[in-house]
Amino acid sequence: ETLQRIVTTLVNKNDEIHNFIDMLNHTISNVQVNSSNAISELDEEFDGLYSVLHEMKGSMANTIQQEEARKIQALQRCLSGLGRGAGSLPDLLAVPFQVLSRIPLASLSLGHSAGSGTSVLASAFRLSLKPKVSDSMTHMMVDFALEKRMLQAVKFLPVPKAPEIDVAACLVADNCITISWRMPEEDSRIDHFVLEYRKTNFDGLPRIKGEQRWELVDYIKATQYTLSGLKFDTKYMNLRVQACNKAVAGEYSDPVTLETKAFLFSLDSTSSHLNLKVEDTYVEWDPTGGKGQEKIKGKENKNRSNTASPKRSTNSPRASARGSRDRFAGESYTVLGDTAVESGQHYWEVRAQKDCKSYSVGVTYRNPGKFDQLGKTNSSWCIHINNWLQTTFSAKHNNKAKTLDIPVPDRIGVYCDFDGGQLSFYNASSKALLHTFRAKFTQPLLPGFMIWCGGLTVSTGLQVPSAVKTLQKSENGLGGSTSSLNN
Repeated sequence: ETLQRIVTTLVNKNDEIHNFIDMLNHTISNVQVNSSNAISELDEEFDGLYSVLHEMKGSMANTIQQEEARKIQALQRCLSGLGRGAGSLPDLLAVPFQVLSRIPLASLSLGHSAGSGTSVLASAFRLSLKPKVSDSMTHMMVDFALEKRMLQAVKFLPVPKAPEIDVAACLVADNCITISWRMPEEDSRIDHFVLEYRKTNFDGLPRIKGEQRWELVDYIKATQYTLSGLKFDTKYMNLRVQACNKAVAGEYSDPVTLETKAFLFSLDSTSSHLNLKVEDTYVEWDPTGGKGQEKIKGKENKNRSNTASPKRSTNSPRASARGSRDRFAGESYTVLGDTAVESGQHYWEVRAQKDCKSYSVGVTYRNPGKFDQLGKTNSSWCIHINNWLQTTFSAKHNNKAKTLDIPVPDRIGVYCDFDGGQLSFYNASSKALLHTFRAKFTQPLLPGFMIWCGGLTVSTGLQVPSAVKTLQKSENGLGGSTSSLNN
């Protein structure tokens, strides 16, 4: 036995080492791929920067050319005006002499001379000899000193630090997981967070090859996220978070492992009545008596009797629940769950087809008689719905029935507190209490179902809803109501 334990330990350690080697090789490959991607993104960023600079250069050069054209046009207009003025100056210079030759010297006065000359020469003196524009283009110069310093200061974006998961604030309830985290220091550049999770049956980091892959939830803006709609078919779940800014993702947080244990079972086809078709978590009334399945089921049973299931040991509750007994017969149209409740608090739900004529939902000890019906023995408890002719709703135990004067819900929730000796039925939608049995359970309990003319779907892998826990605390605090059908 000691050698066997040593060998088993070495085999497990060997698997861990190979798993770690595979992880390192995968990490190397990822580093190479991510490095290539980073270079490609860097090229794109610089190409984009070159494109912006080229566009700015073209726009500013166009502005300079427009200013050049405006100034040259203004100067050319000035040149044109001066050219016309300069061409008429010789004729204008002859005008004063002509005037003087026609005026007698005696009558020539300064006033008369000035008046005639001013009117003739006025146009020449109005010519401006100052240019309207200058040749300076300094107002079109740019200073890129600040921009150069900014470009020289360009560095890789700082990598966000790994978030810290607040285990105390995490919550596992109502088939949901709410995970909360915080940053070790405030970082205004954080754009979003990425959450990864995976199911496992280990309470620590994955240790064997073939463990389930991480599932990803991206672009989370808050520091809290709720995973809903889960099926709790494993005992634990690993979770980790990373922070991302606009271009880079930081390291993942240290993974945390949250317990997600819930009651998971299937319907045991080897214990069902021949008039029932059973598939995992669905059972349907079969008026043909299962003749079409008999050969197939017989072959399956033969194979099962010769070969042990690789997934379940012979000492497991499921294996012991199957037993080697006859099927139910007569009017005991019953199928049992393949996993026994031996301790703790558990919850599952049942939905009946709308055209279902009659069905029962409850629990029973492991070995009911082949003709026993749920609720008609002192070792089974159930609620019964009869839609034949008129609808009746009742709680049954030890062949006694108590009518329940309440509407029949679409889904029924079953809560079993084995250690507390309590079996309660709820409206699964509103969580309203339908009925409670109180008993001291002395043997393991199997979920039991009876069906006639219709079908039932069972939902397992569910946790006890918070509303049910609250009602149980309230009921227990007030002493509770004891059913008249108790042991």
